[in-house]
Amino acid sequence: MASKILVPESGKPITLKNGQLEIPDYPIIPFIEGDGIGPDIWRASKYVFDAAVEKAYGGKRKIAWMEIFAGDKAKGIYDEYLPEETVETIRNYYIAIKGPLTTPIGGGFRSLNVTLRQVLNLYACVRPVKYYRGVPSPVKQPTKMNVVVFRENTEDVYAGIEWVMGSDEAKRVINFLNSEFNTKISLDSGIGIKPISETATKNLVRKAAEFVIENDRTSLTIVHKGNIMKYTEGAFKDWGYELVQQEFGDRFITEAELWSKYDGKLPEGKKIIKDRIADSMFQQILTRTDEYDVIATPNLNGDYLSDACAAQVGGLGMAPGANIGDIHALFEATHGTAPKYTGMDKVNPSSLILSGVLMFQYLKWAEVGQIIEEALEKTILKKQVTYDLARQLEGDIKPLKTSEFAKAIVDNF
Repeated sequence: MASKILVPESGKPITLKNGQLEIPDYPIIPFIEGDGIGPDIWRASKYVFDAAVEKAYGGKRKIAWMEIFAGDKAKGIYDEYLPEETVETIRNYYIAIKGPLTTPIGGGFRSLNVTLRQVLNLYACVRPVKYYRGVPSPVKQPTKMNVVVFRENTEDVYAGIEWVMGSDEAKRVINFLNSEFNTKISLDSGIGIKPISETATKNLVRKAAEFVIENDRTSLTIVHKGNIMKYTEGAFKDWGYELVQQEFGDRFITEAELWSKYDGKLPEGKKIIKDRIADSMFQQILTRTDEYDVIATPNLNGDYLSDACAAQVGGLGMAPGANIGDIHALFEATHGTAPKYTGMDKVNPSSLILSGVLMFQYLKWAEVGQIIEEALEKTILKKQVTYDLARQLEGDIKPLKTSEFAKAIVDNF
């Protein structure tokens, strides 16, 4: 099949040398605009990205955008929702960004997003959650929220290993477990498998620990339900501590050591590693928010927890996301496709815009990200916001369209 992807003539591919990405001044970055509201928020985001790069570098650097396809648009072009050409292009170009994708109904992929993470081994879902001034919040002190959630991205119940109740497969698994291990699972049960491996756990915790050190954060908290699921989530906790001790033992001390050896005063140059049971963590992220910094957690916990954190600072519309492997990275809006708003130029593009900020940080173009974040906050403080924020703010505020909000951000550079 002939390629459906048009490679821009003006840019150069990112390359890999000695295990490190080499970023040209005009890098080619693949993008998937997404389904539903995807085209609206992508156009707005790209407008902001391009203007911020121009502001930062005055034409000396520029992104050469290259469209690739997944979801409904890919179905129309390739007659499949996730073409192999799209996957291979991300592999070859290392860094990409995407809007939200619809999961096909019926057979095939359980989730296009999950499939991309798994086939590209993007094992760390990284979700920074912090407060931008002016954003309405349901809590009294939203400024205390400033965490980065590292969610394992390839395993846990998201591995998609399950069988429907009454199927031959479910019956065979149930009968095997009941006969071989003396379990008492009812035959009218659906069955799912929850794999958590030492390899994937340590890959994730390594990324989180490196982030703590490189960004001068204070602590790493492992969140788990190991008191109940001892050999999956309990093992996740144990492997996490083991990895930190083996590879970063000179930089981290445990919470117990902090009090037994240092009377609760963190020594200069040291970081803390601690752990929390998942249900307790949901309470503490509300009541003791500023005690948490970087969080490492299995897949399902991370999904819940990152959304719960985002709720305190404006919701998923203000929450960016990145999926990162050893080298490859895919940045994405964390919310869904909101099909009822398709083509209405209405929704908040901040999640994708802030995911772009993470992308620029990954490119080591930090100046671009700083320009965008400062202008976004300034725009919100002026109450130049989309409908989702306008309805929560006091006063009679006329909401901006998606495109108008993007223009307001650029005007506030």
